[in-house]
Amino acid sequence: MNSPTRIERRPANQTLLIDADDTLWENNIYFERAITSFISYLDHRIHTADEVRSHLIRVEHDTIRTHGYGLHSFRRSLAACFEQLSDAPMTDEKHRRIESFAQSIAEQEIELLPNVASTLSELATRHRLILVTKGDHDEQTDKLHRSGLAPHFTAVEVLSEKHHQAYESLVSHHACDSCSTWMIGNSPRSDVNPALSAGLNAIFIPHDFTWVLEHEAVHQPPAGRQLLELASFAELTQHF
Repeated sequence: MNSPTRIERRPANQTLLIDADDTLWENNIYFERAITSFISYLDHRIHTADEVRSHLIRVEHDTIRTHGYGLHSFRRSLAACFEQLSDAPMTDEKHRRIESFAQSIAEQEIELLPNVASTLSELATRHRLILVTKGDHDEQTDKLHRSGLAPHFTAVEVLSEKHHQAYESLVSHHACDSCSTWMIGNSPRSDVNPALSAGLNAIFIPHDFTWVLEHEAVHQPPAGRQLLELASFAELTQHF
């Protein structure tokens, strides 16, 4: 019989940088539902649903470069995709219908992932917690407020992009000790890999519906840094 794996408990006073969307609460599932409704509404006679989705992904990638993240950008992407693929002209009625798909996301109640509230409450008694998300500042801070989780965090950072330089700047601004700082999230592209490249530790918590533009192979940590992969957010209390 195999002996149980020994879990190393980190000392107190670590700095935990924690992602929001699809780490603390559901997010991308609502975009997926909106996209499904959009594809059904477009009802393209030539392109399959998968082909329309692939085209939308390319449009989103381009839109983000110019307009950033958030629902305003998603609305633009849906409208642009419709105009590019539809033979019929865009009318006011069609534009309102397309905007309604994005509006359904804005009206969605915050749905915390399992055990998030109790886990944050416990972690906050031993460690410094900083929320590190990206997107539209007003949208993200509104979601945090509605989630009821704000009191657990000593600071909130809403970044336009999560990349190597952004993490270096954040570490400097908050006087983080890189050896005892961990970025926690579901996105290899935005949470794990750039944090590791900036000399931080990282914790990958996969989500079944992580946005396709956040997909990337998880990198190996540099010398002297650690990477953990956990099945759920609640497992953090076993390590911290």
